[in-house]
Amino acid sequence: MANNPYLADFPILARKVNGHQLCYLDNAATSQKPQVVIDRINHYYTDENANIHRGTHTLAQQATQAYEAVRDHVQHFLNAASREEIVFTRSTTEGLNWLARQWGLSHLQAGDEIVISLLEHHSNLVPWQQVAKKTGAHLRYLAANQQGLIDLAAAEGIINARTKIVSITQVSNVLGSRQPIKQLTALAHEHGAVMIVDAAQSAPHMAIDVQDLDCDFMAFSAHKMLGPTGVGVLYGKQALLDDMSPEFYGGEMVEEVTEQSATFKQGALRFEAGTQNIAGVIAFGSALSYLQQVGFEQIENQDRQLVSYAWPRLQKLNGVQLYGSNDPSDHNGIISFNLDGLHPHDVATIFDDEGIAIRAGQHCAQPLLHYLSLSATCRASFYFYNTIEDVDRLLAAIVDTQHFFNRHLSRESLI
Repeated sequence: MANNPYLADFPILARKVNGHQLCYLDNAATSQKPQVVIDRINHYYTDENANIHRGTHTLAQQATQAYEAVRDHVQHFLNAASREEIVFTRSTTEGLNWLARQWGLSHLQAGDEIVISLLEHHSNLVPWQQVAKKTGAHLRYLAANQQGLIDLAAAEGIINARTKIVSITQVSNVLGSRQPIKQLTALAHEHGAVMIVDAAQSAPHMAIDVQDLDCDFMAFSAHKMLGPTGVGVLYGKQALLDDMSPEFYGGEMVEEVTEQSATFKQGALRFEAGTQNIAGVIAFGSALSYLQQVGFEQIENQDRQLVSYAWPRLQKLNGVQLYGSNDPSDHNGIISFNLDGLHPHDVATIFDDEGIAIRAGQHCAQPLLHYLSLSATCRASFYFYNTIEDVDRLLAAIVDTQHFFNRHLSRESLI
């Protein structure tokens, strides 16, 4: 891993930060972009720039073909049954909000129940809070065990005949724990509920088969998986999408408009009103191709190797608190930790002085941190272009930071 073959494909990883070589460990927030993705954006704007679906001229036709080819690509990536089940959005957040407003508001009534978990990112929590307030439905939570996993036995006592929606993250953005989505989906369907999956942290790191999972909806973002910002995917079973009203109205999503009424297209285009992030979607296709060339087996192996190397070494350091499962393989590229007596923001600031980028704070998961009796954590998150040297720099920075704030302690006593 010392000679990671992918490093040279990411131009930003060659830069220096505060005089040090960049060590980027904030991949759960957003991934870096390979040159092929950057080049694809540039190619669209220099050679294909036109609006899609409307024009008959050459540029419009080329742009439309490139954009729609990515829909096919995402369909195959997810093993969706139809290309019409793939809707392009701006983000995971937008997709989940669409579902809350357009599915939730129209299918819930007072006394119904929405089930989420304490592991959720705010994007899969706050929208359901708002829907519950507006409809009179009740929001119920699945707790996690010490390993950061939803307890299926406990879930069986919460998901019941009153449950109409279950919406769960596949991988926690704080603990990295992978949830039993297939089993939860079966349980939700047993009670007639719709299953929604937040795949923001899972889609970049593992192969996903929506037909095997049998989930009804899934949302994820391009920017966490090498693609541009401002592009998301909402997958939905076609029959359910056809039963859902559009969130936005305007050009391209209509069949016919009169002075007093309008009819709307069926399928994915019904949800893509106006000019989309055309360059971003097209470049996302290049990101998917790159990821598939690397291979998700390789990506998962690299995640495991990096965390397996880091975890026992972190455990041996004095004054380091680790969160979640003690099995490194349960962390899916994410390690949350704290240093005794130090605020995570201070830790991240010292790390940045050494060119190391981590995330510090509440990670948009305040209920989970409250459940863990924490106010904030440091989070190091890896991707396949990270190396053992990156982990070694993280470990060294922890010792440096502890020594900086505790000058009376020798470095030897901290190791």
